[in-house]
Amino acid sequence: MRVSPAERRAFLTSLFDAAVDAAHPAKVIAANLPLRPKGRTVVVGAGKGSAQMARALESHWDGPLSGVVVTRYGFGVGCDRIEIIEASHPVPDDAGLVASERLFGAVSGLSSDDLVIAVISGGGSALLPAPPEGMSLADEIAVNKALLASGAPISAMNAVRKHLSTIKGGRLAAAAYPARVVSLIVSDIPGDDPALVASGPTVPDETTRYDALRSVERYRLSLPPSAISHLRSEAAVAPRPDDPRFAGNEVRIIASAAVSLEAAAAEARRRGIEAFVLSDAIEGEAREVARTHAALALQMAERNVGHRKPAVLLSGGETTVSLRGNGKGGRNCEFLLSLAIDIQGRSDIWSLAADTDGIDGSEENAGAFADGSTVARLAARSLDARALLDANDSWSAFHEIADLFSPGPTGTNVNDFRAILVE
Repeated sequence: MRVSPAERRAFLTSLFDAAVDAAHPAKVIAANLPLRPKGRTVVVGAGKGSAQMARALESHWDGPLSGVVVTRYGFGVGCDRIEIIEASHPVPDDAGLVASERLFGAVSGLSSDDLVIAVISGGGSALLPAPPEGMSLADEIAVNKALLASGAPISAMNAVRKHLSTIKGGRLAAAAYPARVVSLIVSDIPGDDPALVASGPTVPDETTRYDALRSVERYRLSLPPSAISHLRSEAAVAPRPDDPRFAGNEVRIIASAAVSLEAAAAEARRRGIEAFVLSDAIEGEAREVARTHAALALQMAERNVGHRKPAVLLSGGETTVSLRGNGKGGRNCEFLLSLAIDIQGRSDIWSLAADTDGIDGSEENAGAFADGSTVARLAARSLDARALLDANDSWSAFHEIADLFSPGPTGTNVNDFRAILVE
């Protein structure tokens, strides 16, 4: 396989596009809509893909409809009957606080004849700040920042978030009772536990405030005194899954990383490239996950291990970044910079890692490209790849050599997408 760098990147991009397309609300919403109720139909939702979900739902719904959905700034789309609110992600703001109040207002006063359709995708936790009594929005922002910097897995983060909120952990669905709630969820969670997506505003789970306190201790979270005080009080107790208010509700995972990775694999094979899906649920430190991926790619490149080449290794899930420096860059760029260090000098390994929602971290890129020349090209600009990695400054690294990948908002969110081409 002798092709140009541009052709290799175009191939990797086509796999990303196939993964995103398989999870797009326009393709998956229609087959998952519930039957019309006798009474009203109200739509609520939150997440980076929730506006696209709302528009797809609206276009396929035969009957009266109203509702409120919150998404990230710049991710909104036009709807005729559902109001779209934009708020801040990953750090909550006042607009998110207003959105939470509006969602509660939308589900208040409903009857057992009414139906609530919740469109939920990843990112909803930050978009729905709703601090309990005794905590302020500033306190919730401090909690969120501490969690993002901790390196804790998403399950631990959400155990803390749901017990420091009046809307997460099933509380929005409880407020809609006695109306029936059907949750349509685009999962960005390894393992696809619906209660973890956006910290489960309409889906309760089994975790307790004691689990949240153990997470605080284990990951050495520095939280505001008001947050610790709340976790130690009975006020933090969240509704349980066996609460009778949830008895008639339904939860449907309508898109996930597993389906998207299989779509990418099918696209690779259509183009004559063998594909192997390693896992759709990989977690851990981004730089360490990268080292494992690099080892697999190097083994495939250097040995005949029963796999036909060229081939592409695919994986998904959600890695974490423990902040050590003050640089810029999300987990996908951190993954790639670590990978680039281990494959430096190779001319036969090429990679793309990106978040399927179109944003990696706090910048405007979804991820980046890396290959065996990445470290050398940084060095030619007097930049040390390892020093940049140590400073968590992967965005600056790939920005400097024009290797950022920026497709813009995609309308969905099934978390990280990683593709490594081995020639």
